[in-house]
Amino acid sequence: MSDKEVLVPNIGDFKDVEVIEVLTSTGSKINKDDPIITIESDKSSVEIPSPYSGSVKQVNLKVGDKVSEGSLILLIGTEEEKIEEIKDEEVKEIQKENIIQKTPDPVITKPNETLQKNKVSVFKSSKALASPKTRKFARELGVDINNVIGSQRSGRIIEEDIKKFVSTNFDKPKEEKINKPFKQSEYDHSDFGEIEIKDIPRIKKIAAPHLTNSWQTIPHVTNYDEADITELDEFRRNLTDTFTGEKKKITPLAFIIKAVVEALKNFPRFNSSIDDIEKGKITFKKYFHIGIAVDTPNGLMVPKIRDANQKNIDQISKDLKKVSEDCRNLKINKKEFYGGSITITSLGGIGGTYFSPIINYPEVAILGIGRSYVKPVFIDGDFKPRTMLPLSLSYDHRIIDGAEGSRFNNELKVNLGKNFAYKLAK
Repeated sequence: MSDKEVLVPNIGDFKDVEVIEVLTSTGSKINKDDPIITIESDKSSVEIPSPYSGSVKQVNLKVGDKVSEGSLILLIGTEEEKIEEIKDEEVKEIQKENIIQKTPDPVITKPNETLQKNKVSVFKSSKALASPKTRKFARELGVDINNVIGSQRSGRIIEEDIKKFVSTNFDKPKEEKINKPFKQSEYDHSDFGEIEIKDIPRIKKIAAPHLTNSWQTIPHVTNYDEADITELDEFRRNLTDTFTGEKKKITPLAFIIKAVVEALKNFPRFNSSIDDIEKGKITFKKYFHIGIAVDTPNGLMVPKIRDANQKNIDQISKDLKKVSEDCRNLKINKKEFYGGSITITSLGGIGGTYFSPIINYPEVAILGIGRSYVKPVFIDGDFKPRTMLPLSLSYDHRIIDGAEGSRFNNELKVNLGKNFAYKLAK
């Protein structure tokens, strides 16, 4: 065997280029064209391949060292057989890729691949046999060259191998995303005091994957606003039965449902579904089935008030009472949870103002209602007490933009205003 020096080839006029990765070590076996170091300037990065096959006797560089043309990289002990030098054409390819380029090559990194603290290369150590030109071609296509099978001698990879790899993998279905469980705590809760373990309610377990899917699938945006319902609330409180003269007990939610239905008529995109965005199709619903979030001892349920556009306030109020009782008594038919237009979730009876409700997939919007409150509002040159209703509208930003979301809330505010109270009661 004889020792051969491996030097930095011609890298142009630049000097003192930083070594950002050393891809071999003393005692390791390498083949001709295996990458041995990566160098980088502020313009680009390039791998330097070995011109020989053999055993590494000594590595003369480390990460952070500065090199120029002719700098000693390492010593290789070669076999007593024909030594293959780097071909002139490959040296030219190195020069094309190296730091003298004015425009850097795009750097393709693998998912979850991170840079180390002190400027470590974005190239992964590889034993794939390929020329710099071939490696560049793979990077431009976003192909990990380590996954490509070479067709040439000693498994050497050429551009045709990369093209074949791309064509055979192009039509493969994408792997389904696997939701990995959270890492289990490294301690036991009982180490810190008394605990009690109970079963999660069945309804919450059923809802959990549905909520997770909605949050991960839909890009949520929430628009916060408030509606002046002073006259509407006064009108509602003074409603009386035509025959008995007694005051009716109509929940504010019944009026809100009617107001939402009127808004949906003018903004049909809110009454739609996009089951598969990649197909570029949207389903517009001609019906108005309003989902209502019902708080029960067993968990949250969302039954539908069917054909709300065809019902008056009295009918909607009765439906609300019935579906709420059925949910709390677990007598609701599961079919009542499907086929909604939009969902309304109200915290008015509990408290709070604004929140960010999660869209009930495959719907594209959900309206959150807070507790109404009285505040002074400047009207006609004077402050007047007004009853305000907090609105939190979450929508699917893939199909509804911010301007449309704001316009929907504005429409809703008008529908809940003084001029629409009588109309909504019909």
